[in-house]
Amino acid sequence: MNILGIDPGFGRLGYGAVRVIRDTPELILCGCLETPKEMAHGDRLVAVRREVLRLLDEIRPAAVGVETLFFSKNIKTAIKVAEARGVILETLAERGVRIIECSPQEVKLAVTGYGNAEKQQVQEMVRIFLKLKSVPKPDDAADALALAIAASRM
Repeated sequence: MNILGIDPGFGRLGYGAVRVIRDTPELILCGCLETPKEMAHGDRLVAVRREVLRLLDEIRPAAVGVETLFFSKNIKTAIKVAEARGVILETLAERGVRIIECSPQEVKLAVTGYGNAEKQQVQEMVRIFLKLKSVPKPDDAADALALAIAASRM
């Protein structure tokens, strides 16, 4: 089964997909949608929706892992990310895709066995699980792959 992971954002949206065969994840693809800072926020949200639809059409996932938000010191940024996350969740629900919401701690626990693991530890376990030569770049893509792996275990 194919599982998609999405690390929500409006400036940078990380995505990563794995195919799980006998509990073993294999990389399908990963990347990052970046929207220009000078683009209007509404247009950035439209770009997020289009990218999610493109990924759904390409990957045909059985489920999508989406990271829950954690409190941000910058409330303006937190609100914009929450809006992007809302667009993502609505798009997935509209398509009837199973949504698996994961907190950062749940992702860390599922991927490393330790809920307070450092970001580098999570990324290294993603590399090991997927038998990659190096950690996927950018970080948003690696984070999304960790979400996909975590979602495949829930």
